[in-house]
Amino acid sequence: MDLAQIQSLIKFVSKSGASEVELETKDFKIVIKTPSADSRRKSSEAEQAMIQAQMPMAAPVQAMPHMQHMAPPAPVAAPPATETKPAAEDSEDSKYITFKSPMIGTFYRSSSPETDSFVNVGDSIAPGKVVCIIEAMKLFNEIEAEHTGKIVKVLVDDASPVEYDQPLFLIDPS
Repeated sequence: MDLAQIQSLIKFVSKSGASEVELETKDFKIVIKTPSADSRRKSSEAEQAMIQAQMPMAAPVQAMPHMQHMAPPAPVAAPPATETKPAAEDSEDSKYITFKSPMIGTFYRSSSPETDSFVNVGDSIAPGKVVCIIEAMKLFNEIEAEHTGKIVKVLVDDASPVEYDQPLFLIDPS
């Protein structure tokens, strides 16, 4: 499906009065949501439906701002955490492994605001254990541990933006 077909579908859904339409094939999934009656009055741009597309060959699309934190996560293996310079001047911190973000996005400690964090300070982790979610381009990616150890410190606040290679956790490998 090309961009012109997607735009035609958005116009059709917008004129039909439907509040949400979902189209899924083997190659892609499109969810179109139309704005509420209040936001239709704001501007002609607000009248257009927002679209989320997941395609193997990513086409330029507009992302839905109403996507909630509760979307099912897509598993992503984190690159191996590496030992780095101490996070603080203490020589004690130098024995810890710094677990870094494998991507740019928004850091979440749990799968939804109502559930417990994946890991807390003092929790033991092993390779393959989900430690957080990073939302990137409206996709929720489960980030898995690469090392065995114990969480010593969480370095990022929940729902905060993170950069690639930004330290997220300190892990005691012993």
